[in-house]
Amino acid sequence: MATRTERFKTAAVKAARTARKWAETAAREADRLLKEAQKRVKSEQRQQRIKAALRRSGKVLKAAGRAAIVAGIAAGIASARADGRGRKVRKKR
Repeated sequence: MATRTERFKTAAVKAARTARKWAETAAREADRLLKEAQKRVKSEQRQQRIKAALRRSGKVLKAAGRAAIVAGIAAGIASARADGRGRKVRKKR
């Protein structure tokens, strides 16, 4: 029959093994959570880069649109001037 001290040591060893298993499980869970958090940070950074790129392309498109409008107005003015010059009818003397 096991003595009181042997039973105590056995119980202590068993408790230590159980604690080690749970510590390993907790470490794995912490690693998993850390990886998930890092993924989220990366995806947020990616979204921020995409938004910035879209803002830049939007500015470029706005500038191109303004330039197209100005070019259209200039072409209209030039066309009107050319039509005006060609249509002048000279008075008969």
